[in-house]
Amino acid sequence: MRRGHWLFLLAMLVAGGWFWLRSGTRADYANFPPAARGDWVAFGDSLTEGIGASEGQDYPTRLGQRLGLKIRNLGVSGNTTADGLARLEQALQPAPRVVLLCLGGNDGLRSVPAEQTFANLAAMIDRCHQTGAFVVLLGVRSVGLTDKNAKRFEQLAKTKRVLLVPNILDGILFDPRLMTDQIHPNDQGYGRIVERLEAVLLPLLPKL
Repeated sequence: MRRGHWLFLLAMLVAGGWFWLRSGTRADYANFPPAARGDWVAFGDSLTEGIGASEGQDYPTRLGQRLGLKIRNLGVSGNTTADGLARLEQALQPAPRVVLLCLGGNDGLRSVPAEQTFANLAAMIDRCHQTGAFVVLLGVRSVGLTDKNAKRFEQLAKTKRVLLVPNILDGILFDPRLMTDQIHPNDQGYGRIVERLEAVLLPLLPKL
């Protein structure tokens, strides 16, 4: 890893530790530690599936390698939050202890009302909690010049007591060096996602 990447990861680790300390006790998150004991699950759309990445370079595979655990990739390209809600039960059958939830981008592209998008996300989080899973919510930027989703994700995470990683494509989306097309990262871009998630999750890992 190049020196610049080491410095980036160190900064993210410090930020992750600070965030965790600011968060307070384990009671701040629902199901922390999780009651379920199955493998982790990454549940989402094309960003989870890894469209634009080389084989084995999707973020769930690489994050699992970095954390030393198995993460099942249940991303389906094109899925909306309604699609996710419809197939959630199957994803939860193995009782995953952690669910990385990343949906909402396709809702914006299809002009689904934000109220419906976030109602669907809330329903998915509730169902995950019922099975004993710890939920990590990956924020997705809204379509347009300004991110109208940011505050909605923050409020949802606060209400449902889940760990939020805001705007997962922050610093990636508009950098052509990190993107395969206008929507999907390349290998390097997915690597940035992995670094962000690793930094936030490492302080919590002993309990997960």
